[in-house]
Amino acid sequence: MPSYAGGVPLSGEYEPSPVDWVREQVEVYERTGGRQANTLRDTGLPIVVVTTRGHRTGALRKSPLMRVEHDGAYVLVASQGGAPTHPAWYRNIVADPGSVTVQDGPEPVDVEVREVHGTERELLWARAVEAFPPYATYQAKTDRVIPVLVATPRPR
Repeated sequence: MPSYAGGVPLSGEYEPSPVDWVREQVEVYERTGGRQANTLRDTGLPIVVVTTRGHRTGALRKSPLMRVEHDGAYVLVASQGGAPTHPAWYRNIVADPGSVTVQDGPEPVDVEVREVHGTERELLWARAVEAFPPYATYQAKTDRVIPVLVATPRPR
């Protein structure tokens, strides 16, 4: 389903995740307008659904990510549970930062995404850990610095 916020639709063929729980959560979240499947598994902590364009296939990909909000924007943390590599959705955003939506409720909104560094990253990292404490453990598990991005809704 295309998003028309900001007048620029994000359209294309949707390719569901090969991971069962991700695919199922996204399907239920979208079907219910975010009224169901809106928390990360058994944590009770809220999520948003982020749509990106696949950097290799061009297909739309959807990822449930922790809902970390700060000053009207969303903080996206590319933790991948502390894995040694960045998640696919992060690589998709880096390849095409203009093709991203965030769905936090019934409708997705187009967002502008930028990666943060330095003092801004430290501030937003602290906010993310406050919202989802396992991020601190994930950072301790990996040698990479976990990327932090800010997704700001585009004006309608």
